[in-house]
Amino acid sequence: MPALADAEQLLAELAPLLGKHRMSALVPNQKGLDRAMRAGVREVAVFASATESFAKANLNNTVAGSLDIFRPVVKEARDAGLQVRGYISMCFGDPWEGKVSTKQVADVAETLFESGITELSLGDTIGVATPGEVVDLLDALDDRGISRSLLAVHFHDTYGQALSNTLTALLEGITTVDSSIAGLGGCPFAKSATGNLATEDLVWQLHGLGITTGIDLEALVQTSHWLCDKTGLPLRSKTAIALANETRTDEVR
Repeated sequence: MPALADAEQLLAELAPLLGKHRMSALVPNQKGLDRAMRAGVREVAVFASATESFAKANLNNTVAGSLDIFRPVVKEARDAGLQVRGYISMCFGDPWEGKVSTKQVADVAETLFESGITELSLGDTIGVATPGEVVDLLDALDDRGISRSLLAVHFHDTYGQALSNTLTALLEGITTVDSSIAGLGGCPFAKSATGNLATEDLVWQLHGLGITTGIDLEALVQTSHWLCDKTGLPLRSKTAIALANETRTDEVR
């Protein structure tokens, strides 16, 4: 994968942080795992799809075929003492196939856990999920005996539902939430999909709920503005925009 070509260089720069913070490296196949292990990574990730269309577009394989590739990769990683995070894309909707059934997702989830993953992130890749659908999927995974303590959620904000979906997941017992600084991200196969849940918006919500994150929101917002200035990418965090506007207003006063 071209985007991963300089992964070793990046990990060398991050080496001082590897033992202090949780960092996961995407390993699409055995070669990726070998590279990650040589670089000293202690957690790797595999990405599966709930739908055949996305498996073909993103992995050039079938759902079953990609799971067959991941199985020995996960086993070797676990045998080496690594943690393995699984991801399932298109858990709620697919740009080619439409609505995705909870059974499709649960089947893939069950197979991934049987292969040995230690955590699973449920991806709303094109941002179409609503709170009721989040509850339905978690209930379906309950029926397969999959503990919510092993699950994470990964929402995109295409329809403005990422925060409400996250709150629903929290109330349902999920404690791990994926997000991205400035709300960056997207999906190359779904042009309407916007970025991920913005970390700044998530932290604002969690602090409002009285949940301690250990994150300095002011420093995070400063970093998000710096990053968007450097990359030219749009800032999608409402919290980062609002807090910056408040600062400018205070300066004028």
